[in-house]
Amino acid sequence: MKNRVVVTGMGVISPIGVTVKDYWNNLKKGVSGIDAISSIDGSKYNVHVAGEVKDFNVENYIDKREARKLDRFSQFAVVAAKEALQNSKLNIEEEDPFKVGVIVGSGIGGFITLGNEFKKNEGRESLRVSPFFIPMIISNMASGHIAINIGAKGPCYSITTACATGTNAIGEAYRYIKEGKCDVMLCGGTEAPITPISVAGFSALKALSTNADATRASIPFDKERGGFVMGEGAGVLVIESLEHAIKRNADIYAEIVGYGTTCDAYHITAPDPEGKAAIKAIEEALNDAEISYTHIDYINAHGTGTYYNDKIETLAIKEVFKDRAYNIPISSTKSMTGHLLGAAGAVEAIACVKTLQDNYIHPTMGLKVKDEECDLDYVPNEGRASEVNYALTNSLGFGGHNAVLIFKKL
Repeated sequence: MKNRVVVTGMGVISPIGVTVKDYWNNLKKGVSGIDAISSIDGSKYNVHVAGEVKDFNVENYIDKREARKLDRFSQFAVVAAKEALQNSKLNIEEEDPFKVGVIVGSGIGGFITLGNEFKKNEGRESLRVSPFFIPMIISNMASGHIAINIGAKGPCYSITTACATGTNAIGEAYRYIKEGKCDVMLCGGTEAPITPISVAGFSALKALSTNADATRASIPFDKERGGFVMGEGAGVLVIESLEHAIKRNADIYAEIVGYGTTCDAYHITAPDPEGKAAIKAIEEALNDAEISYTHIDYINAHGTGTYYNDKIETLAIKEVFKDRAYNIPISSTKSMTGHLLGAAGAVEAIACVKTLQDNYIHPTMGLKVKDEECDLDYVPNEGRASEVNYALTNSLGFGGHNAVLIFKKL
């Protein structure tokens, strides 16, 4: 018999709030964290806005000396994990440490540190590199630092599947609990990608919006969309078996019931125009949950605001949900946060859990111009109260990675 898996803790660092409470309240209100880019000079790359975390002082959460040894992406992860653990009221000292694991991924790792070290050594004949350079840039260190902080000695690693990273991390952690291999997992994604070289790279791909109007830059499913807006932050969930949660009298926020993951095997950046693997990932998640497509009450879309992503995701939803696709509310968190890359799926999973708790669907902001190919109910510009018992979240990453999770109200 498989274990049932539940969410008992959540932590968020995002452009619209550095706690779950603030993040969710701002999502409900349609508050955008997208603004003029301030951490770098984006004019060199024709990029004018970003979803930056502006009210985050790491020294409020982590000892100053320790914080210096962490790249910003790891700082985000550790702080989000602290909130999630506190939120869960889990006493790690009472747990078998080998049954507590961590899977927190990052799409690109420590790009800020990487850029700083290159800049520091530019023109030098003899390189002077920090002894913490390698531990600061490798993407597994977000999980490593969380495990060190809490004493988790179970499975600990990082998943990197580009923009599907956070969703895959939660899905793989869910499997550890479901199969009885662990009692508790901390899982999610983290990213701090707003650096000159990464912005230049995504710009070279023509993936980023060049609109200087913050209200019209991240506009998923809008006919005038022109690319995604880069964001930063982290999302971490504490998940455990239902039996374990009940034994310790934990607050249970939702149940994870389905996970599906596939690969397009089509192109390094473009989605398969027929959406076959994206469709299959949704079907796998439904099969894992042992429910029909008719049970889904809400979809949190990947919804990046790139032309092909929004078009193919819409096509996949229509294929799976048939005529009912037009009656399912769909919203894009990225319309307010920007695209958090490896952290996106994690913060969007948390949005799904809060949707189930509050029976409230947050809007897709900035959606004004209808696109004939994106003609579903994307909850434009104003959220709505609605009974939600099952919520599904999609994530689609460069390399053709597709990941889907389904959450159920308890």
